[in-house]
Amino acid sequence: MNFQYLDPFIETLGRDALQQIQLKKLQLMLDPILRTNSFYRLKLQTAGIKHAHAIQTFDDYRKLPFTTKEELSNDQSLQPPYGTNLTFTREEYTRIHQTSGTTGQPLRCLDTEESWGWWARCWATVYKAAGVSSHDRIFFAFSFGPFIGFWSAHEGARVIGAMSISGGGMSSQQRVKAIFNYEVTVLVCTPTYALHLGEIAKDEGMDLATSSIRINIHAGEPGASIPGTRKRIESIWNAKCYDHAGATEVGAWGFECMAQHGPHINEGEFICEVIDPVTGAPAQEGELVISNLGRVGMPVIRYRTGDRVKLNTDLCECGRTFHRLEGGVIGRVDGVIVIRGINVFPSAIENIVRQFPEVGEFTVDVYRSRELDEMELRVEVTTGDPEAIAAAIANKIRDALTLRVAIKIVPHGTLPRFDLKARRFNDYRQSARTVAPKQPGF
Repeated sequence: MNFQYLDPFIETLGRDALQQIQLKKLQLMLDPILRTNSFYRLKLQTAGIKHAHAIQTFDDYRKLPFTTKEELSNDQSLQPPYGTNLTFTREEYTRIHQTSGTTGQPLRCLDTEESWGWWARCWATVYKAAGVSSHDRIFFAFSFGPFIGFWSAHEGARVIGAMSISGGGMSSQQRVKAIFNYEVTVLVCTPTYALHLGEIAKDEGMDLATSSIRINIHAGEPGASIPGTRKRIESIWNAKCYDHAGATEVGAWGFECMAQHGPHINEGEFICEVIDPVTGAPAQEGELVISNLGRVGMPVIRYRTGDRVKLNTDLCECGRTFHRLEGGVIGRVDGVIVIRGINVFPSAIENIVRQFPEVGEFTVDVYRSRELDEMELRVEVTTGDPEAIAAAIANKIRDALTLRVAIKIVPHGTLPRFDLKARRFNDYRQSARTVAPKQPGF
């Protein structure tokens, strides 16, 4: 296999040398931050860090305090609109984006020309690792709103010299036709939307497997690393499916190489740890913590992402020394659903459901009935015997998770579709309701 790299030197560098480069980048970043960034100057000086050269080793690094999204949001609420996590004057920032707000108040994030170029290089690494080149035509199946992912992906395409085709302002039907008309070779979207485009193409009498698409790059949710979802996408599109991970406040920190053995952490541009979310101690599986090394103007240092991951430190066959994550982002640390004492990750449910090609879309409702926790799946069955498929899904979940769930068949097209992050899991136990509310299709 002909593996591709953006920077083969740094991506295949020995671990000791790589860590020395990370520490040097961190020191260079801390120097202006300690001088002019009010937010981090106070945090770091309170922790006893007054000079950049105080961080000489990774033991020193682990003495730095964690940063949480709540801290950053509170800072912006107290000092609107951008807070005090600014290293430069406002005039030096040229870009503003915001988080989706799925876990709280949207966070506004600013970039300078320098950090915007850094974003583009991080995305260029994503493309090169997946085998995308200047010969490709990349289609962005999104509306270009205030969220950073699509804008930065667009910039990354410019860095590698590929053609960019925007799907902003198009309906799903128009996007399917554009993919054929422009002879698109690379699709960038959420995994959920890639599946939805498959439904649209089928309704339009078009077969996406016959298009020019050879690579799909998916972000925004964990689906592309879930085996069942990956297999479904690759079958519909007859193209390789690659996972990518990033966050507005952090950067484009994860990419999957052509070996497809889990996304790599871009350790040339980020320092990453995995910790026990309760104790904060190092762990093999737990919460991902990240410091970005190229966003001096609005940095995050030891940022608790809230993402649950499992670290893989084995050398990848692609030759990269960057660590990988088994199964990508497993889910949110606080996103595990506890049903009758059993921990259930939404990704585990999705992996099972996506093994059934007869299922178009699904939604999970968790509620309390007669003092017992119950889980119900509403599924759209497009072909075959709906009752038999429902029974098979229930059996698979019972065997895999030792959990009995109810399966409700609903008419095709009644469940919501999503362009961006899908919201398929509804936990009604925290509300005043004790039974599942009436939903479309009931």
